Amino acid sequence: MSDENGTNETPEPTAAGPQPEPLLAFGTTWLNHDNGYLWRRIGTGVGSLALAVAGAFVLRFAYEGLQIAKVGSFVNLLVVVVFSACSAIAFARAWEGFGKRQDPEKAQATKGLMAIGFIGVLLAFFFRNFLEAPGEKLRRAEYETARDQYERRSARRTGNPSGRPKKKRRG
Repeated sequence: MSDENGTNETPEPTAAGPQPEPLLAFGTTWLNHDNGYLWRRIGTGVGSLALAVAGAFVLRFAYEGLQIAKVGSFVNLLVVVVFSACSAIAFARAWEGFGKRQDPEKAQATKGLMAIGFIGVLLAFFFRNFLEAPGEKLRRAEYETARDQYERRSARRTGNPSGRPKKKRRG
């Protein structure tokens, strides 16, 4: 059976309490580092690097097209500066996004910048794969916090409440 991330995992019976949030290309394998987790990290790292290299070639061909069109050195310089700046900013935002949740409004506002700086995003994904599955640390911290809260809440509610002695009401 294939889940929304395209991973082939058999769904386990849902345990009581919070469930781990799936990561893109990893599903929930990040939780126990099982079901090919290492190979997925290697594959996503190599894939993101290959896409970054392919994107750089496409940008080079576009730059050569501008030179053939003889648009001028100012436009050529402007294109290089814009793509370099957008890639640097996109790298920083993507790297930051692996460690904390992004504000949805801020993410929506920077979609264009992230699209222009796609090489920076791909390189951030590649370099993050050396440390962890991108976003794993954040998801693990959120999951462990949710599990701890669930355990504390469920520990207080042990036993059948109907079997407890009733409290006397002041009236």
